[in-house]
Amino acid sequence: MKWVTRARPKTDRIACPWLIRRFIDPDAEILYVPRDDVLTVAADQDARSFDAPGAEFDHRDGRCTFEVLIDHFDLDHDPALVRLAAIVHAADIADELHSDPLGPGLLAIGQGGLDVEADDHRLLERASFVYDALYAWSVHQVATAV
Repeated sequence: MKWVTRARPKTDRIACPWLIRRFIDPDAEILYVPRDDVLTVAADQDARSFDAPGAEFDHRDGRCTFEVLIDHFDLDHDPALVRLAAIVHAADIADELHSDPLGPGLLAIGQGGLDVEADDHRLLERASFVYDALYAWSVHQVATAV
């Protein structure tokens, strides 16, 4: 399946493809396109759209797209994903930046990533390690909290 979103990803548009490929659609093809082209490309390519105005999956009810995808695909049974979602939420929603102590760090990584990598797909590839690491950390955090 193809998934399409806005170009120049930093937080939600890196976290969502990571989530999609890891838990929803391992063979997903991610398309990064100009903001105004997301819905047109989605229709033309029979793709699912995310994290763009009018997209199938976007911010809803105060939640970032990552959280919306977790809810939609019934992944909220995984406490490590829920923990990771709190970090992504803090980094992605400006008014909620300090709702999680790791939010500012993830935001800094996302913003800095834009400065060190011009190619969006390469950026996704490089940044996926960050989400693999945060998920692994979250697994340990929730295991020790029980």
